[in-house]
Amino acid sequence: MMQVQPHILIVDDDERIRGLMQKFLARNGYFVTTARDSAHARRLLAGLEFSLIVLDVMMPGEDGISLTRDLRQRLATPILLLTARSETRDRIEGLEAGADDYLAKPFEPKELLLRIAAILRRTPDLAAPGPKQLTLGPLRYEMERGEIWRGELPVRLTATEAALMRIFAGRAGAVVTRAELVEALGRDRGTEPGAAQDRAVDVQITRLRRKIEADPREPRFLQTVRGAGYMLAPD
Repeated sequence: MMQVQPHILIVDDDERIRGLMQKFLARNGYFVTTARDSAHARRLLAGLEFSLIVLDVMMPGEDGISLTRDLRQRLATPILLLTARSETRDRIEGLEAGADDYLAKPFEPKELLLRIAAILRRTPDLAAPGPKQLTLGPLRYEMERGEIWRGELPVRLTATEAALMRIFAGRAGAVVTRAELVEALGRDRGTEPGAAQDRAVDVQITRLRRKIEADPREPRFLQTVRGAGYMLAPD
């Protein structure tokens, strides 16, 4: 499977903290997806692959340690636990559940960044980038920077279009469903994916096609897979 720059999943029930971590990590070169609770995280993990999971321990419903314990039975993805509890027994419980590291709240953003980098260095197969670029006819998509170029000229993308390209490039040749796109784009304001959100994704796909296709009405690269979703088919 083709990979882009490290893709971090943040799972935290506090929307403010979730947003702050997402912005900070994105500014430091990571592609970030967020989940508001364990159930939301499970839906994302069912359809997307991540380089690392940053997981809050204290959440309503299933807590982070329980989720870690379950994920470890089927996933090797590194997990960094966050919690307001700093007692030794709590750290031990988290590590015994399968976490790779443990960071107590409150923490300095720089420390979070350093711990993530350290974990990814220990798991090079998960963090290492794949191909440097994808070719889309006269365009090239720079995997590490998340940019599209036509020769020496950049193709300007909105934040949502750039996020879509990262998702599709990370799963080039595979179908991505609308539901997966809704989840990955972080539309987690308390509503389940539905017709309105699916339509919003379709609109963004149409706009992206206008920038990467010679004929957006007959897409060659960003294809519709009828009844399933969309697929990026680079040269």
